[in-house]
Amino acid sequence: MPTGPKGEKRPADVIGNAIRVARIATGEEAEDAPRDTGKDKAAQEMGRKGGAARAAKLTPEQRAEAARKAAAKRWGK
Repeated sequence: MPTGPKGEKRPADVIGNAIRVARIATGEEAEDAPRDTGKDKAAQEMGRKGGAARAAKLTPEQRAEAARKAAAKRWGK
């Protein structure tokens, strides 16, 4: 059985996956609990706070410039 991006097991075919989703929705089957990523939870929380603090500190022009640079890097050749 193939695994998803976080290691969860799921059917390889579309119909099998649709049946599994229906069973989860009706409560016949339990949904897989998310796996531990191995990352430190405190570090993840600090990262979220830091990103919000940085965004609050930037002016709209600075945010737009950062977004422009990110889009150019992402979609550029």
